[in-house]
Amino acid sequence: MKALFDDVSLKCSKLTTKSYSTSFSMGIRFLAPDLRDPIYAVYGFVRFADEIVDTFHDYRKEELLDEFEANTFKAIENGISLNPILNSFQWVVRTYNIDRDCIRTFLKSMRMDLHKDAYDEAEYDNYILGSAEVVGLMCLSVFLRGDEKRYAELKPYAMKLGSAFQKINFLRDLHADYAHLGRTYFPGVEMEAFNETIKSEIEADIEKDFATGYEGIKMLPKDARFGVFVAYVYYHKLLRKIKNKPTAEIMTRRVRISNRRKYALFFTSYFRHSLNLL
Repeated sequence: MKALFDDVSLKCSKLTTKSYSTSFSMGIRFLAPDLRDPIYAVYGFVRFADEIVDTFHDYRKEELLDEFEANTFKAIENGISLNPILNSFQWVVRTYNIDRDCIRTFLKSMRMDLHKDAYDEAEYDNYILGSAEVVGLMCLSVFLRGDEKRYAELKPYAMKLGSAFQKINFLRDLHADYAHLGRTYFPGVEMEAFNETIKSEIEADIEKDFATGYEGIKMLPKDARFGVFVAYVYYHKLLRKIKNKPTAEIMTRRVRISNRRKYALFFTSYFRHSLNLL
């Protein structure tokens, strides 16, 4: 039965999510039960594409990404793939009518990572759009269960929230991206000249994105709102921790939040949500 294969595929997406991101996995647990598998499937797809460009250095990355992209759209067209991650993803795309252009834009940003090691302003904006904002839109389609009218209303908020998350990832991974991958994402910033002023400007930009994104969270359906709020709380705490670290430390090590602290944040988030304090 294909139903059994689909179930196995979703379990693969769930395992992928839990293996790569404890924070994201925790947030998904607070979504309505019927929203969890679709978001696991979106994350699995995004994670596999990201792994190709960031990790598989001993292989022909461009060929792998070409194959992955071709198989993605073939899976969506056929309604099945023997790759369980793509089989789960095609199900989400077809069920929730995820915009195919979002998928193309995402893969375009992944392709940028194959050849780009520095970005100007326009390239940076395009990379953020593809690597983060459209991923937020894929999730939004799921949260709204394909409601196109509400999607159009909440679209700009979801994009800003995704943008904030990604920019924080850039700050958190500043050292690893530069030392291990040779990349700098922030436009016009030379690593040798990175200082407190530049760091503060980036943090202020992220706060603006967060403020817009937070307004969108409050407009989400209640059964999706708390899970997204949990992710917001985690990333906002991470940003505060980064703010409190000197530039020299950010450039030499990755800022982390312990699992114990994460659970404490989630408990506080649940308290606020239960009292309608969002």
